[in-house]
Amino acid sequence: MAISLDEIDVHLLTALQEDADRPNVELARLVGLSPAATLNRIRRLKESGVVRKIAARLDSGTAGFSLQVYILVTLARHETRAWERFRTVVREIPHIIAADEVTGDVDAVLIVVARDVGELQYVLSGLSTRGGASRLITLLRLAEMKPSSPLPLAATRR
Repeated sequence: MAISLDEIDVHLLTALQEDADRPNVELARLVGLSPAATLNRIRRLKESGVVRKIAARLDSGTAGFSLQVYILVTLARHETRAWERFRTVVREIPHIIAADEVTGDVDAVLIVVARDVGELQYVLSGLSTRGGASRLITLLRLAEMKPSSPLPLAATRR
């Protein structure tokens, strides 16, 4: 369930999305609160779940992962145990950096990074043998069209 965000929350969250490494004093100055009040706001936003995690965003190619692949997965079986096994395998494979269950012609979409084809084959094999996937469609990412973007918190509703 969405929580109510006031103007200061939106301004603070926007600033954090732009640069989460900013010192609290700078954030306080940006939103017009004292450092203590700003810290309390951030703590409340974390506790509410709006801010799930603050982390560094790495460039996969520069970090040595020359292959970035989207994998569309169709499971062989759709009962609860099959889904649980698949979710466990996805969480265990570190090369899978994002995964979503979806509706439509496929059951899941994964984002995978690999240093080479051998690492990619390791992921594909694990998904097929241990994960219960019956069909894997791999899409090689050629170039970033738009980087992961901040949520449009202050956008006008239509």
